[in-house]
Amino acid sequence: MSDGVREVTDASRRHPWADVPEMARARLRSVVLGTADEIIATVRAEVAEYALSMDGEFGRRIRLGVSVALDQFLDLLGTDDALPDTAVYFELGRVEHRHGRTMDALQSAYRIGSRVLWRRIAAESDGHGLEADAIFRLAEALFAYIEQLAAASVSGYAYEQSLAAGSRQARQHALVERLCRTPAPELPELEALAREAGWPMPKSLAALVTTEESLALVGRRMPPDAAASVVDRVGVVFVPDPDAPGRTDALADALRGTTTAVLGPTVGPEQVPRTVTRARAAWSLHLEGHLPGEGLVRADDHLLVLLLHADVTLTADLVAQRLEPLRRMTAAARDRAVTTLTAWLDAHGDIAEAATRLHVHPQTVRYRLARLKEAFAGVLDDPAGRLEVALALRVGDPALAEG
Repeated sequence: MSDGVREVTDASRRHPWADVPEMARARLRSVVLGTADEIIATVRAEVAEYALSMDGEFGRRIRLGVSVALDQFLDLLGTDDALPDTAVYFELGRVEHRHGRTMDALQSAYRIGSRVLWRRIAAESDGHGLEADAIFRLAEALFAYIEQLAAASVSGYAYEQSLAAGSRQARQHALVERLCRTPAPELPELEALAREAGWPMPKSLAALVTTEESLALVGRRMPPDAAASVVDRVGVVFVPDPDAPGRTDALADALRGTTTAVLGPTVGPEQVPRTVTRARAAWSLHLEGHLPGEGLVRADDHLLVLLLHADVTLTADLVAQRLEPLRRMTAAARDRAVTTLTAWLDAHGDIAEAATRLHVHPQTVRYRLARLKEAFAGVLDDPAGRLEVALALRVGDPALAEG
């Protein structure tokens, strides 16, 4: 690398204040330090957010920030030193976030401060004995310096924002996790958890269950009053007032093109375990392939499936007992019997309707039914018996399929 190139590269790494004559420090000291009160007064006059806030923590930090900023700026002139301390300005950013303000007001304060200071310097530049080039370098140094202070405040604001987000997420997880446990929280406990999580207490709610991997995306698409977290490796979202107009469409839109989720029944806060239990049960059945559908699946649209799978041993006993006559038939006879029974039961005992469904003559249905009633030993003549056979047929018998 040539010397000329090296000089350009080295110069580009210098701080702007390094090019200001060192003598400017002494000549500008009284002017620079004398602007502190004017900067504070102008900020209060021009930034509405600070008009009444200079007596508390923020006011103390602003005064400290102005004082430190002026001292540091003078000390840096004529040196190539980096800023020795940005902690004050980092904390200013944090305080802004804690006070619920955006960075706009503080950024305005920085611009005002640099403007007031430069106006004072420029007004008395003839008496400082500085060349025009030095004045130009001084202006460049000042605005670069203020820019670095503002950047430190932005970093502080972002840091505080991340802490608040993490804390809010932790409080929301505590709320969701407690709502998933039984017994349901007493009203005072629930109100406290909701308050800490910033969650408006709903009059009604429903649990929505989806995959852990999909929760982050789904949660961002959910209405802002929903509370979401991962509990037991499953994504859970509590949706307030799920039956409100447009709410179902909003939930469906949140899931569209991403994943399937199961929505439990709408309940009051005191009955939250009911919606959680049903949503989780329906989710398990969905994963096993027993619940059809994509996108938003309502558990209450599949109560019969949930009922039949609530106690698998009881259901298995019902199937084995009520479909036992089919096991004694040949495979061909069994298929015909299942088809006939299903058509007849779905037609509520209407022979003509069943024949239409089967594409056979009604007399054929009567003949088959006579044989089936004989095989089922009177069960098909009993309303409760017919219901049990219908449920058993809906579940199906794995043993018959194997046969």
